Amino acid sequence: MSHFDLTTGLILKAAAFAAEKHRDQRRKDPEASPYINHPIALANLLASQGVTEAEVLCAALLHDTIEDTETTVAELEAHFGERIAAIVLEVTDDKHLPKAERKQQQIDHAPHVSPQAKLVKLADKICNLRDILHSPPAGWPLQRQQEYFEWAAKVIAGVRGTHAGLEALFDEVYARRRELRACPLS
Repeated sequence: MSHFDLTTGLILKAAAFAAEKHRDQRRKDPEASPYINHPIALANLLASQGVTEAEVLCAALLHDTIEDTETTVAELEAHFGERIAAIVLEVTDDKHLPKAERKQQQIDHAPHVSPQAKLVKLADKICNLRDILHSPPAGWPLQRQQEYFEWAAKVIAGVRGTHAGLEALFDEVYARRRELRACPLS
């Protein structure tokens, strides 16, 4: 079996695992789109920007499994190995902490995570900002959207120097924040 086949198999395994774990979850957009669209968007964005490292693409697909499902680190290690599980853990918020503290930790920790985790973090913020621009979460007033953009910029400041193409994409979508609009309450 070729390296390509092994890599492709691992990435597809991660996509299937994430789809199963997120099967009952929906995004916060008014359409309540399937949650799995988000991790797939991250992996697709990374691949489109020349990121080919299987560990990074798998971590992008799995990045919310520990944080938002019942998945454990041990389970990720058993299925995908220690390295992928470690990258996922680096981008996982501790849900036991208050939201404000978790958000501050993302800012504080961003400069200290691995280069692979920084790539996932960049893709995550780009995709989230794009989603907010195109279909803001239901009930998010304009101020909350703007606050998310400002916070995301602080997180990304800590990962600058990781990937020029992704950073340019972040800057492009961040510059579009003036296009934000109020979302009707639902």
